[in-house]
Parts: sequence; C-alpha cells; structure tokens
Amino acid sequence: MSEIKPNDTSTAEDKGDDKDWAAAKAFFDNLKTKVPRPPKPQNAVTIAVSSRTLFDLVAERKVFLEEGMEKYVVHQVEHENEPLKPGAAFPFVKALMNVNSRLRELYPDSEELFDIVLMTNNHAEVGVRLINSINHYGLTIERFCMTGGKSPIGYLKAYLTNLYLSRDSKKVTEAIDEGIAAATMFMLKSDSELSDTQLRVAFDGDAVLFSDESEIIVKKHGLDTFFEHEKEFENKPLAQGPLKCFLEALGKLQRKFYAKNERLNCPIRTFLVTARSAASSGARVLKTLRSWGLEIDEALFLAGAPKGPLLQKIKPHIFFDDQMFHIEGAQELGTISAHVPYGIGQKYHKGKLIEESEKKE
Repeated sequence: MSEIKPNDTSTAEDKGDDKDWAAAKAFFDNLKTKVPRPPKPQNAVTIAVSSRTLFDLVAERKVFLEEGMEKYVVHQVEHENEPLKPGAAFPFVKALMNVNSRLRELYPDSEELFDIVLMTNNHAEVGVRLINSINHYGLTIERFCMTGGKSPIGYLKAYLTNLYLSRDSKKVTEAIDEGIAAATMFMLKSDSELSDTQLRVAFDGDAVLFSDESEIIVKKHGLDTFFEHEKEFENKPLAQGPLKCFLEALGKLQRKFYAKNERLNCPIRTFLVTARSAASSGARVLKTLRSWGLEIDEALFLAGAPKGPLLQKIKPHIFFDDQMFHIEGAQELGTISAHVPYGIGQKYHKGKLIEESEKKE
C-alpha cells in the first residue's frame, strides 16, 4: 500500500533535485502573483482526480461513446468557453482548498498542504475547456496530466499520489493493485448541503482502512466464529487496508492544527462508520488505530444497521466503502460516496455470492 512520503531519505541525487527545486521556487516566488503556488510534491498530500469526477461530463461522454474521439474533441473545443458543471468530487476539492487556506494562515511558509492534480486520459485539445472551467470556479489546480487516450495509472506514482479518484472502476482497481489509495466515485442525483468550513471524510473499516482478513471469516464461517476470532485476536493489530495511508495523511495535517491549539476548530474531521458491533468486535478496531498512532474523530459502530441515515447526519464530503450495497444506500439519502474495489466483499452482493446469484437467474 502507498505510504506517507518519508521526511528524510535524501540521497546525493535527491539533494541535487532539492537545489533545482529551490532555484525554480525562488524564481516563481519573486514573480508577483496572488495565486498560491503549488507545494513541493514530496511535502504535499497529493489528491489526483479525474476530469469526470471533478466535472459533470455525462453529455460529453455520450458524444465520445456514440460519435467517437474526433467528434468528442471538436465538441469540447466548440464549447470550451462554457464552464463544465461540478461533478461528484467538486465539493471535496473545494473543502481541500479551504483546509489549505487555513494552513497557510497558520504556517505561511509550510508546504505541507493538499496538492490537487487533474489526472485524465483526455486529449490535450480538451485541456483548454478544463482550464477555463477550473478558473471559472476559482479552483487551485496547477498540475495536469492529460494522456491522450492512454491510461494515466502509470503516472500516479510519479506524481506521488496519496489518493486517486476516478469514475472508471478498472483504473481504480489498477491503482489499488499498485499500492495507491483509490476509489470509484458516483454522481449524485441531487445536490447535498455540505460544510463550507470543515472537510468531513467518512471511512468504512474492514477492507477500507483495514485489510479484509476479518471479513473473510464472516463470509466463510459466519458471525459467531467472527466474534470469537476478534475476541481471541483483540490485541493483534489488523493489517492495513487500501485507505489507511490516506487517513494517515489526514492525521498528519490535523496535528498541525492541534499544535496551534486549534483542535476544537480543526477544518478536518474524520469518521469511522462500520457495520461491526462495538461490544462484540469493536475493541480490535480501536486498538489497531491506536497501534498505528492514528486518531479517528468519531467512531460509529452500527451492528449491521444501514449506514445511510447516519451518513445523512454526518454529511461527509466523501464516504469510502468496499460494499456496493452500502454505497447505494448512502447515495439514496444524498451522501457523496466512493467505492473501494478491494477484498472478498467484491465477490458478494447483499451477503450473497455474486456467482450463485447469477446461476439462479
């Protein structure tokens, strides 16, 4: 899995790169501009978003699928002065920018910030409309990767990506296989009122923050065996899941606010929303987080109850879960959700093996 960028693993080559970066940064710093400069990549928490998650490209996608690449590019060029409508990741990106503003107030010279990269397989000709749309909404996105029809997955590590969000589940799976935190986002049917001052991120536990080792026991042997297993191994930390490192990156930025006595006014809040029962299997989860040195602001153990109603109260900018029926339930009640295609849960839907369901049909 991807890890937080190390603080001190410098080689002679790295030091040379640092000098080059310092010289370039000094040049740009001397230029007069009100636009915040992007942070140094190895210091930043890098969020890579696809163009179809940042903006609503449903109509444009239809042109591409029905009329082909050439007509699609022509369409985008002809409409490049018309701003695209916001997509599923748009509120999340706006919230990231708010956190950056607060960090810059407290730490004017720090480069420990969110850095948003537009990662898309769009043709470069489409870039003008994307840039115009980003400027129209006042988004601070300076780094682009437009691959002209090729998969952008190979560039994620080069951009030191901490989280990748896409509408393409295959690309997301590829990213997770490469050890990068990633999730598939879905469009909401209606707008949701979200906080303008606090980034709110909700995580499922098993197969998201943690590995799917306990979920395998539930699926194969049932709840009673699972409860016994979790009690027996209560003091053994769970292995990390695909999104653990993103929680770790959020915690790193939270601690910068805590250091300035801003805990109660922190613009980042994290939530664990798990189907686990607290008394029967909750202790291992909390002890695992403790062993990792990570905090979660709110932990909600639902004991199998639907997650949608609780998420409706939390109003997260993004909710990560590995089970599509939890994603669907959250979406129905207006929660922006992102599917993490990882672990044994991908073989099941609503508790039943997908292969068996298909055979019955």
